[in-house]
Amino acid sequence: MCGQHMAPRSSGKAHYSVYVIELDARVWNHARFRDANPGHDITKPCVYVGMTGLPVERRFDNHRRGHKGNAFVAKYGVRLLPGLYARLNPMRYELARLTEVTLAQRLRARGYAVWQA
Repeated sequence: MCGQHMAPRSSGKAHYSVYVIELDARVWNHARFRDANPGHDITKPCVYVGMTGLPVERRFDNHRRGHKGNAFVAKYGVRLLPGLYARLNPMRYELARLTEVTLAQRLRARGYAVWQA
């Protein structure tokens, strides 16, 4: 199936991870980012939440290089925030997909400004 992504089988190894990247506060200058975070507590950082089957550090490097990455992370990515995600990893693909969304929602509810693609 050329050009289409197939989800890995659920019987696969639990090697997926969620991760959180701190973004430079200048990302707040983007209307799309601000509009997605109306309840932002200015004492909390701006972050990006994602998931990957790669080692998290390599995924962060890929983002920063613009390789299959998010534009906000490429321009404003500062560092990984393992205190917000490390205890959750590793997991299987299906759980990682759900956890990415749930983690983003929880962080936003706590006042973080969150981008989650």
